[in-house]
Amino acid sequence: MQPLDIETLSFSIIDQESGDHGFTNHEWNIVRRMIHTSADFDYIKTVKFHPKAIETGLSALKKGCTIITDTNMARVGIRKGETVNLGGEVKCLIADQDVAALAREKGVTRAYAAVDRAVSFLNGSIYVVGNAPTALLRLIELIREKRVEPSLVIGLPVGFVNAAESKDALMELDIPYISNKGRKGGSNVAASVINALLIMADAKH
Repeated sequence: MQPLDIETLSFSIIDQESGDHGFTNHEWNIVRRMIHTSADFDYIKTVKFHPKAIETGLSALKKGCTIITDTNMARVGIRKGETVNLGGEVKCLIADQDVAALAREKGVTRAYAAVDRAVSFLNGSIYVVGNAPTALLRLIELIREKRVEPSLVIGLPVGFVNAAESKDALMELDIPYISNKGRKGGSNVAASVINALLIMADAKH
């Protein structure tokens, strides 16, 4: 089978096995791709969308916004063709030397320091968190302090320490977000969300 045939069949299987899910077409495009990436149907029950998340995210992508990721794994998983077509770019600062120096100076994680390093270009961006709760928590602090205003936050950190709690804190904010309840997530799943948005934005560009 060709790669496209495999993907098409996979989506068909997901559609059949998911049954009635209650998502809009745009929401289902995202959730279905999350399931395709993870083979985990639990996302049907746990994914949460801010009412303006998809509209705002698509608008930002069509304007060629910057996509910022908390890990290089998420960065490399984001589709390049659609990003380029829309005039956007993807950045990950986690491995930058000045971020490492800032993290040592402040006694924080590099993921936390990378958020601070991105402040100057965070307004209007899409921040994709798939690994580090500390990145999401710092981003939430900056949003609450009205120091930054991203167009969309994709908050899907994974793990046992502050992953679920950071996502709960995100969902308390009145800003566009796509997240999920619980510990599950990951860089690959977070990348799948932005990829679904990129495909939809590029199709209507």
